[in-house]
Amino acid sequence: MDHLKAAIRTIPDYPKPGIQFRDVTTLLGDAGAFRAAVDAMVHPFAGKKIDCVAGIEARGFILGGAVAHQLSVGFVPVRKKGKLPYRTIGQSYELEYGVDEVEIHVDAVRPGERVLIVDDLIATGGTAEAAIRLLRQAGAEIVGCSFVIDLPDLGGARRLEALDVAVTSLVSFEGD
Repeated sequence: MDHLKAAIRTIPDYPKPGIQFRDVTTLLGDAGAFRAAVDAMVHPFAGKKIDCVAGIEARGFILGGAVAHQLSVGFVPVRKKGKLPYRTIGQSYELEYGVDEVEIHVDAVRPGERVLIVDDLIATGGTAEAAIRLLRQAGAEIVGCSFVIDLPDLGGARRLEALDVAVTSLVSFEGD
């Protein structure tokens, strides 16, 4: 996975001093790396019963759509509050300074459907945890969460595993 790690740009001091921002858009722009990442995200779930992929706004839409295509299943967008046009259900989560909320349409999943959650990066895990809780509220069974990047020092993967959700990631960046 070194070739995938090399395809991810690091931007120092963004969005604030001391942060090493891991920019997956460079990986998405590299056809070979993008294909390899999607294939690697699909691999642990190939042959498992999955009814749909839920992608977390916004880069999770790109990756999740590609993963859903490879798995031949539908796609559910997990969006920020107020972005979906039909009736929604939502789940709030805490940010460093304040609260945010993610939503899905009320009919996005049916009870008992098996859902794989996809996003580009797992850091503290707040947004992914909200997506898990939201999809479970809708009656879904979470098969797992798949990320390109894990920042293990921030504890997000452990936070999701504490919810009894399997977490996979392709590369990790320590100390971030």
